[in-house]
Amino acid sequence: MKIVVATKEQLPIVRDLAFKIWPDAYGTIISSGQIAYMLEMMYSIVSLEKQLQSNKIFLLVEEENHFIGFASYELNFDNSNTTRIHKLYVLSENQRKGIGKQLIDYILEIGKTNHNTAVNLTVNKNNPAKDFYLKSGFEIAEEVVFDIGNGYIMDDYIMEKKLYFTSDFSF
Repeated sequence: MKIVVATKEQLPIVRDLAFKIWPDAYGTIISSGQIAYMLEMMYSIVSLEKQLQSNKIFLLVEEENHFIGFASYELNFDNSNTTRIHKLYVLSENQRKGIGKQLIDYILEIGKTNHNTAVNLTVNKNNPAKDFYLKSGFEIAEEVVFDIGNGYIMDDYIMEKKLYFTSDFSF
């Protein structure tokens, strides 16, 4: 398995993965109408290109010449010293193999390397992934409700993990 930074030309792979993953990930949490609305809003090629142009970095997970997951993150989110994980998804048949953890560890390391002091993300309050993030050392920092248009809302937690640095100095 390897994690690669996605190029603009690979954005259709991100879109295809999202359209495969979302119905399983959210089918019991939000309506099929909201899933369709959000997929088109966030995963059209135009939207993905805009995200790429606005400092979001996409990662693809490749295993045996197949892409099985993706993530996106942003350094210094909202002009802070925080890295924001915007997306983190793995095909259902590849979950529980440590791939999500590897993506998180990869992003945590990038945050540290860039002197960010925390990594945060939003997760639906009813999403079982919340437990995965808790096990990964994230804590619930805030409850938020976002109106995303078309009569839909996102009822989420903002979760955060502090980044700690070790000194390179020895005495």
